[in-house]
Amino acid sequence: MIVPHHSLSRDTLNAVIEAFILREGTDYGLEEYSLEEKIKHVIEQLESGIVVLVYSELHETVNILPKSEFEQSQ
Repeated sequence: MIVPHHSLSRDTLNAVIEAFILREGTDYGLEEYSLEEKIKHVIEQLESGIVVLVYSELHETVNILPKSEFEQSQ
């Protein structure tokens, strides 16, 4: 189930994004980015609809997925 990211408080959203970044070990190529910059990039992707915030009722977890990947899994 897609969760509208704007329905979460800023602190909660940042915590979810931070956990995602640390879990995924997101690689930004040759340039290093701070955690704050990475969070900002993910927020921009959420706002543009490139990625979506997904809640799994089965696993009771929250994840961030590319929108196309989520749509293919449905």
